[in-house]
Amino acid sequence: MMMDEIIVNAEDQMPSSDTFLLVIASMEGDTSLPVPSVGIPEKEPQTRPQSLIPGLSSPISSRQKYFLTPAKRKDAALLWRLLFFCAFLIFSFYLCLRIWTPHDQLVNLDWLEVGTVIESGSYLMEERSSLQLQQQIPRRTRPLRQQVTASNGSPTPTRQLPQAIIIGVKKGGTRALLEYIRMHPQVRAPGSEMHFFDRHYERGIDWYRNQMPLTSGSQITIEKTPSYFVTRDVPKRVYQMDKKMKLIIVVRDPITRAISDYTQARSKGRSNRDFHEMAFYSNGTHRLLDTSWGALRIGLYSQHLDKWLKYFPLEQMLFVSGEELIHNPVGQMDKVQEFLGLTKLVGPQHFFFDSKKGFPCLKRPDAQMRPRCLGKSKGRQHPHIAPDVIAQLRDFYKKFNQRLYSIVGKDFHWM
Repeated sequence: MMMDEIIVNAEDQMPSSDTFLLVIASMEGDTSLPVPSVGIPEKEPQTRPQSLIPGLSSPISSRQKYFLTPAKRKDAALLWRLLFFCAFLIFSFYLCLRIWTPHDQLVNLDWLEVGTVIESGSYLMEERSSLQLQQQIPRRTRPLRQQVTASNGSPTPTRQLPQAIIIGVKKGGTRALLEYIRMHPQVRAPGSEMHFFDRHYERGIDWYRNQMPLTSGSQITIEKTPSYFVTRDVPKRVYQMDKKMKLIIVVRDPITRAISDYTQARSKGRSNRDFHEMAFYSNGTHRLLDTSWGALRIGLYSQHLDKWLKYFPLEQMLFVSGEELIHNPVGQMDKVQEFLGLTKLVGPQHFFFDSKKGFPCLKRPDAQMRPRCLGKSKGRQHPHIAPDVIAQLRDFYKKFNQRLYSIVGKDFHWM
């Protein structure tokens, strides 16, 4: 009789850890023989490495290590909802900014095209000029700050060097003149003073051009910097840029101008001395005028004009009376528009006199909006100056004023 014993490890085939012995007995002709059994000790279960979560004293299984408990899963879901809600708020705020922030760009159009523009959906707006027209232009289609030309060669808005400059004088009425002339649809001008020829000349002509607003068609560009008139090197620099430059000078009674200059400086905390202390000094026996003080030196108009006449003829200069610009702005604006070669569109319908401040204010021709006056600094109350101080200043400026009258051929009545 022959017996075959086959030992099979069931752990490789079954998920149970039990082991057993399978005995197959095969006997020829005799099935009564007993089948001996052989006992095999039970295999000890393999222990898996345990992991500890920092902060916990009890080990967790690998399944617990990668999956959160129901309570922690709920906390995680709340955290994700909170993060999503915060992201939604930020995105909503961004959309609101995109919707409510104005992305329009003012484009001056010719006055004769007003009817066509209004029919196309544009509208009048009193931002810088009561005659400006505003067209809504998407941000992506805005012109870049560089000169551009259409592919078909047609004229498009570009940045041009100024054809006219308001060169002075400080506290003479240059800001008022600029605001008045900007109401004309054919005039564009930067809002701030450029100071290119006296402070930023080293930046180059391309920088200067890029500071100018976009112009198109028959529009002209004007710039205003009052310090140009009294700065030594400016006349030559302007001449080198454009020999045909048109120059506008707003002049005012030099005594009133000096007091206004002093009042502004004192309001800004630049001086706490009285006017006569700044204007005079004593040599021990006499009280003399201190002409080194800028407030007095600027009023020597004829001397400053000599430097400009070395490069530009009088035909390229226009002298505007600062006093008449207040009391008769329409008359002065007629002269300015004629000097610049513009159609006289700025007239009485654009002005409203503010009796409290003593200055004209701007208004729209259709009178649908409130008049827009100059800043709070305009019309500032001047301090009282002693009559003897005024008399001495009048005597000092007399010969300079007379020479100015003879040069420009106009009496400004400052005597």
